[in-house]
Amino acid sequence: MKILKSVTKVPGGMMVVPLFIGMLVNTFAPNLLKIGGFTQALTNVGYPTVLAMYLFTAGSKMTLRAAPKMLQRGFGILFAKVGVAILISLGISHLFNGNFIGLSTLAVLAAMNDTNGGMFLALTSTFGTKEDAGTYVVQSVETGPFLTMLVLVGAGLAVIPWLTMVSVIAPIAAGAVLGNLDSDIREFCGAHEAIIVPFMAFTLGQGINLKSVTAAGIPGIILGVTVLVVTGFVCILADRLLGGSGIAGAAASSTAGNAVATPQAVAMADHSFAGIAPAATLQVATSVIITALLTPVLTAYTYRRNLKKAQHLTLDPVLEGAEEPSIR
Repeated sequence: MKILKSVTKVPGGMMVVPLFIGMLVNTFAPNLLKIGGFTQALTNVGYPTVLAMYLFTAGSKMTLRAAPKMLQRGFGILFAKVGVAILISLGISHLFNGNFIGLSTLAVLAAMNDTNGGMFLALTSTFGTKEDAGTYVVQSVETGPFLTMLVLVGAGLAVIPWLTMVSVIAPIAAGAVLGNLDSDIREFCGAHEAIIVPFMAFTLGQGINLKSVTAAGIPGIILGVTVLVVTGFVCILADRLLGGSGIAGAAASSTAGNAVATPQAVAMADHSFAGIAPAATLQVATSVIITALLTPVLTAYTYRRNLKKAQHLTLDPVLEGAEEPSIR
């Protein structure tokens, strides 16, 4: 049986499929794995440990070596994406009491401010240049729930103790330090990160009951399309203003698979979010799938548009210098 190949055919499958399996188990057989020992550790009880492992491996990939131009464009795309995420999520919070057509501030913020790094690197490698791919060095700061927590606390929407904030960023920081000190550690962690993802997703799903989040579907689709259109537009604009082609900006218009874990991580830190975290998790998961399907389309469109412009500029001087045919 080609189970792994079938799973990987699903956009964000290594995160999304185990997540839904975990939710099905928790919904219809909640006590199936609660028999103690190592088996029960695969339920939501073990989620914090697996999440910490993932954050460490993700942090190890953050390299500090990059050309100034890459850093400039990377910061531009990062600020554009996170900035528009903050504006929209705070607008929902203050103008719609934290809920707009079924989308919470938490869901919007989690989906919008975290880019799918694997997809970004694949798309920029295919349609862009090494400089485009290199901009992700800065964007990798979005990885994990820390940035979302920081925004919520800074805006006064969450009360999270500073030690909890430190506990979230500590695995990322430790991974980043070791990854920069030793390239072998960075390569080792990067090569094995994918192994952790399905376990993290399954344990996360073990804390969600599908019966309580049946209305998450359509808002999740709307969220995914909004992430693509809004963050795609601002990131392409920022990329071009800073001297890029827009390819890197278009490739950043996705929701990362690890963003699915953010609502629950925030709820663990501030229990006032516990009621909306399950629906937000499903909506972010839907956004992961939608953007996984559409971000490559947007990036390919941007590439073709740039190609046509380049061809037009190449032909213009020839046309301008040509003599008009005389009529005899």
